Amino acid sequence: MTEKRIRWGVLGVAKIGMEKVIPAMQAGEHCTIAAIASRDQARADAAARRLGIAKAYGSYEALLKDPDIDAIYNPLPNHLHVPWSKRAAEAGKHVLCEKPVGLTTDEARQLIAARDRAGVKMQEAFMVRTHPQWRKAIDICRSGELGKIQSFMGHFSFYNDRPDNIRNVPEYGGGALMDVGCYLILASRLVFNEEPARVMSLIARDPKMHVDVVTSMLLDFPSGQAVGTCGTRVVSYQRVHVFGTKRHLEIEIPFNAPRDRPCRMWLDEGRNPDPGEGVYTETVDEIQFDSCNQYTVQGDAFARAILDNTDVPYPLESSVNNMAVIDAVLRSAQSGRWETP
Repeated sequence: MTEKRIRWGVLGVAKIGMEKVIPAMQAGEHCTIAAIASRDQARADAAARRLGIAKAYGSYEALLKDPDIDAIYNPLPNHLHVPWSKRAAEAGKHVLCEKPVGLTTDEARQLIAARDRAGVKMQEAFMVRTHPQWRKAIDICRSGELGKIQSFMGHFSFYNDRPDNIRNVPEYGGGALMDVGCYLILASRLVFNEEPARVMSLIARDPKMHVDVVTSMLLDFPSGQAVGTCGTRVVSYQRVHVFGTKRHLEIEIPFNAPRDRPCRMWLDEGRNPDPGEGVYTETVDEIQFDSCNQYTVQGDAFARAILDNTDVPYPLESSVNNMAVIDAVLRSAQSGRWETP
């Protein structure tokens, strides 16, 4: 492919696409949002006018038939990620699909098969993976600067009790684990650079909506332990801590990185020389990252992989492994035992 920009089509008029991802990708060096589709032509037309998109289709099928579209961005509800990503691949389009890439590990594996049959590139849209702060955090963890990493602690929550919201519909793949807990699992896997051997979890569900609203998990990695809590009936908050034998890394806003101010992380050498004096920090190094839009970075990174015919930043095989941990978390909550991903 000789073009310097990838021509994108968007499936649906989801809020995340309209308000965050599409405007961000339009600001990218290698992305052109060329078309958008809805099951309602009027909604597609309105979305196209609002965002300055040239083409609007009244069906997803019509968009996939457009020969001028190189790649598809799929921000549809979770239960539609696999079926429409497969159809896009079968139409010869590259696919960037929102997280979670499927509802189960078996579903995610279907996408690998579809990708390989069609010879296209496909990636789960974990935008944090390409953000400079996470690239730096991974470098720090790999470098040995923290010593031997022993522990990961993460929290990600917000409050949403609206019955009509798709995040509160179990049939659509709603719930805290699928929506935000998947980030904690991804982050712990990146930190340890390995897969957990077993998983234990606790889940609290809404008695009427039946989605998980607070989920806590313990992941037993070969090299250390990870604990995480996610919630959709909890005050909005997010944080990641990584503890090594030498230093501690804290990431202030690990997932919804702000676009209007720098991101920050801190490295410190915690000391407790006298139990009677308590824990204090001897030295703290602050690392700042210039503000950027991680959705822009993600779109351009995927587009470059297409243009240069290189590997995508986050392979589907890793997405399958993330889904396997999610499945194990769900099984453990039911069985009350350790489960193997």
